[in-house]
Amino acid sequence: MVSLGRAQPVPVPDDRTAAVARLYREHWLGLVRLAVLIVDDRPSAEDVVQEAFTELYRRWPLKDDTKALQYLRSTVLNRSRSVLRRRRVARLYLPPAVRPDESAESAAELSENRREVQLALRSVPLRTREVLVLRYYLDLSHAEIARLLGISESGARSTASRGLAILTRKLEEQR
Repeated sequence: MVSLGRAQPVPVPDDRTAAVARLYREHWLGLVRLAVLIVDDRPSAEDVVQEAFTELYRRWPLKDDTKALQYLRSTVLNRSRSVLRRRRVARLYLPPAVRPDESAESAAELSENRREVQLALRSVPLRTREVLVLRYYLDLSHAEIARLLGISESGARSTASRGLAILTRKLEEQR
């Protein structure tokens, strides 16, 4: 802390704070977009990303700081899965008429094409959705996807191929 006379002390950022702040500035929006594609809800996606950065801050320094973005992506995916699991359990206890619908704000925010893709994406299995988002939204290679999700590279490749075929068929059905 640096004191400026009688004024309140000004915190001096340490290496951890600076490193995580830089990652936050550079990757927050992309990680929120990734989470939105999985959980389909912006506020929940922002919470997931915030929790991922908090966890990164707590664990800093990592064994290999160059893998911080990979750590964040993995944490965002894992926490997004947790959100979906909690929702699934909560839906068991809500009568169908009470289930929350898409907000007017998010509906207005999405263009018609994006909404169609998002609806189709929601209907594919979770693992397939994760692979498709990582491959075609983040443009990760099949090897990177395999490492991130803990599956084989050929599994990532075949899941992406099957998922793209399913998504294409569902989009054609909607039109």
